[in-house]
Amino acid sequence: MCWAGPIWSRRGSSLTSPRRRCTGSRGLRETWLPALACGLAFAAAQFAASNFVSAQLADIAAALAGAAALVAVPSAREPAREEVRVAVLTGVRSEDLDEEDPRREVLRAYAPYALIVVIFSIAQIPPVKDLLAKATQVFDWPFLDVSDEDGKPVGANVFSLPLVATGGTLVLLAGLFTAGVLGVRAADAAREWAATVRELRYAILTVTSVLALAYVMNLSGQAATIGHFVAAAGAGLAFLSPILGWFGVAVTGSDTSANALFGALQVTAARESGLSPELLAAANSSGGVLGKMISPQNLAIACAAVGLAGKEGDLLRKVLPWSLGLLLVMCLIVVGQSTAVLGWMLP
Repeated sequence: MCWAGPIWSRRGSSLTSPRRRCTGSRGLRETWLPALACGLAFAAAQFAASNFVSAQLADIAAALAGAAALVAVPSAREPAREEVRVAVLTGVRSEDLDEEDPRREVLRAYAPYALIVVIFSIAQIPPVKDLLAKATQVFDWPFLDVSDEDGKPVGANVFSLPLVATGGTLVLLAGLFTAGVLGVRAADAAREWAATVRELRYAILTVTSVLALAYVMNLSGQAATIGHFVAAAGAGLAFLSPILGWFGVAVTGSDTSANALFGALQVTAARESGLSPELLAAANSSGGVLGKMISPQNLAIACAAVGLAGKEGDLLRKVLPWSLGLLLVMCLIVVGQSTAVLGWMLP
């Protein structure tokens, strides 16, 4: 465990020159219990939300459960030792920040997450879900006439536009309610929304371009052709499957894009090689999660969030070994799930 940045002097309130402090095995001993509690709570909440509540709430519910687990672990609430207290962003000592927030401010801080959970939960109630689905517009895509081997039109010729019953619209609705609860003026909210869109304009362009490429590859038969070729790996495909997802997210920065780009390929290859299509589709997504930490977009966001803009290369060198190591573990798990060793984990 290492801290880099300005360190408060023990003899005063001024910042000393930047130094690096590493606690090594001691830091690992101090953090393993909170990390384990957070990980278990995250996994349990994600499983429960995705299977029994709403897939869109899986990560949000898991994040809240992980945060609650950290609060519940006493060692996670202990203040850091004096020699490792840092002031990287705020320029104030940590003890000046260790004061209890008013309950009203705490509730306001959790309001956006609570509203998202409530709105998505309500949207999953069958009568409400059916009502929202009525706003969905379905139409034939212009100049697109693709047929299967039997000469029948494929389903992708028809474009479905869910105006309300989609995650993006529900999040936007939650944002509007949040602005009202927090007392944010409409002009300020619109300004922040526009600034966010501008900041993410290149990421939006990348994701939409990859999705467009995925549609072209799937409808033109490229994905199926590549899938037939990849199927030659046989049982080894189970090991390679997470690597495809890892590579896709590392390049595009989006698990959604990687799934759209390689999902059909993975399913085709699985069917040709006798493996479970569901397993390889899940492996593609799981491998993609491990590539998230090294994607350029996420590195830039992480560095900007902690005031380390321009240090993306340093961060990449730190996280790349962990990403590759976890990817290897995931590949071995998928291989086990493709055999009788861990096959019981599949539905």
